[in-house]
Amino acid sequence: MSELAKNKKAYFDYEILETQEAGIELLGHEVKSIRAKHLNLKGSYISLQNWELFLKQMHVWVWKVLSNRDAIEVERPRKILLPKKKIIYYGSKLKEGGYTLLALEVYLKGSLIKVRVWLAKWKKSYQKKQTLKERTLDREAGKMLKRNY
Repeated sequence: MSELAKNKKAYFDYEILETQEAGIELLGHEVKSIRAKHLNLKGSYISLQNWELFLKQMHVWVWKVLSNRDAIEVERPRKILLPKKKIIYYGSKLKEGGYTLLALEVYLKGSLIKVRVWLAKWKKSYQKKQTLKERTLDREAGKMLKRNY
């Protein structure tokens, strides 16, 4: 399993509740670009339309040798492939409010491109401050251990 892209900012901004591996519907040139790691997940999210999940605002650069580069939409909605029961579950959570579906990483599993879908809640500002404080304390403890050895 090799990682192709990760949305690092989402780890800080959201509290992760549940994960699910999903497939993604791609075009041929998008597969080539993604395998070459020419994608960006920053700001991407998953929305529900007619009980189907779509990944929005994932930027996939146009493959370098295409002749019709200008006609290709780089941030088009891409369909997420999940079992119907999971889509209904996530749809009910999204309609309930307070929850968000995110794509936090894109990776290769064998020859298939997979997306890690995360059900998440937005962190409050005091939770973000606590996370920063914990990271600082961990970093300082690591430095102290290095000095002693």
